[in-house]
Amino acid sequence: MRSSVKFGVLAAVLSLLPVAGVAGAAQPVEWETCTGALTGECATIEVPIDWADPADGSFQLAIGRLPARDQAKRIGVLFVAPGGPGSSGIDRYTLNPGIPEDSVLRDRFDIVTFDQRGVKRSSEVRCTQALLDQRPAEFPETEAEYQQLLDYNRRLGEDCRELTGAIFDHVDTESVVRDIDAIRAALGEEKLSFYGASYGTQVGQQYAELFGGRVRAMTIDSTMDHSITSGSKYIETASSDLEGSFLAFADWCARTEGCALKGRSVRKVWTEVHAKAEAGQLPVTAEALRGELMNGMYSPEKQWFPLATRLAELADGTAAPAPAGEPKAETGQNSYQAIWCQDWKWEVSGVDELRRYAERANRAAPHTRISPFWSDVTSCLGWPSEVRNPQHRLEVRDAPKILITKAKYDVATPRAWNYEVARQLRNAALLEYEGIGHGQYNRSTCVREQVEKYLVSLKTPGFGARCAAVWPKTPEPATTADGPAERPTH
Repeated sequence: MRSSVKFGVLAAVLSLLPVAGVAGAAQPVEWETCTGALTGECATIEVPIDWADPADGSFQLAIGRLPARDQAKRIGVLFVAPGGPGSSGIDRYTLNPGIPEDSVLRDRFDIVTFDQRGVKRSSEVRCTQALLDQRPAEFPETEAEYQQLLDYNRRLGEDCRELTGAIFDHVDTESVVRDIDAIRAALGEEKLSFYGASYGTQVGQQYAELFGGRVRAMTIDSTMDHSITSGSKYIETASSDLEGSFLAFADWCARTEGCALKGRSVRKVWTEVHAKAEAGQLPVTAEALRGELMNGMYSPEKQWFPLATRLAELADGTAAPAPAGEPKAETGQNSYQAIWCQDWKWEVSGVDELRRYAERANRAAPHTRISPFWSDVTSCLGWPSEVRNPQHRLEVRDAPKILITKAKYDVATPRAWNYEVARQLRNAALLEYEGIGHGQYNRSTCVREQVEKYLVSLKTPGFGARCAAVWPKTPEPATTADGPAERPTH
């Protein structure tokens, strides 16, 4: 059961303040044990639907907490922003050990997170499932397909708005970071520490822009670059890191006992399997096959052994058909697209321009071809909501030094994005993991130690700091949370 902080007085105060401000004192948050949790606590606070007009309605924002285990040495609040956009922070960091149980962070901080607006417990974006199932599967190659895409996105967005309500048009990331500062105020904290991975790094960057003086420390892990305005550049950089990740996988397989493709040219096997998929000779489309490949690059330690087995089975003709999916409800969640398309404005003139995007991506990635993240561009074309938080270069002035962690290749947040954000922040420390994967804190003991040392002591790694790659040696069980399932997510 969750309880709320009353909002009536808060709304009245906010209506008299500049939008950049957040109310100060608020009623204390009334925490209760989360349903099904042993230690995690849940609550809600009431925040405006529209921060530009706080009097125009409110909603319940779900928050979660794991109290610091050593209250005598408690530093404060570590706010943890999940990826996605659309992932539940409460599921990942309150009900499950997103921060490992043996981490010093669990001792020294209250770990606080949320289901951000439009996600799960916080007025989730819902759409008609039958319409979601009609989502175009292929990159549009003709003018007719392009127009069908625009029409589909428009119809889907209007359907989602009708089923979701007023919050649908206010799920942009700037609104999200104002919610975080409302959480900080409700908890009575002057400053907070912050950890965000993937899309959560965009949340962190924008919090540092608006409320840098309220940041004690910040780590952004596998970093989004919200300054990219070119759809071509966005798709090309994502495709380049898919190619780099695949080549590292191929080299790993050649030297690793237990890899199902050891002794064979992984590059050749992939090329032949992909060609068969394009020709309709396999029980998987070429686009779906590239999605499987990308999914396998999120967590090498869990996914590279199964990926090699899957490619061997497809190459040898022994792959079983995909199992039938579970029956679906009448509506489904569509938080990712709703949030994404209020943050990213793409200027695309038509199908010819999109075709040039694909050509550049295929040149950058001759083996793996265009990244499935092309949908981050095409899914917003024709989308009916306003782009409330469009791309821009960072203007962070009051925040402390921010720690950025990145991989050599990362299919979801390419290395080029991380370098660019480091340049824009200027006062940033960069820690480079020399391996492959997405989200480095849980990938390397070295990275984890550096992140925890900084968040506790404020001591950042020195210039040129690196952590050696950790390559999979034995298979580990994969989980559905390791990467994208039906469509790519950050």
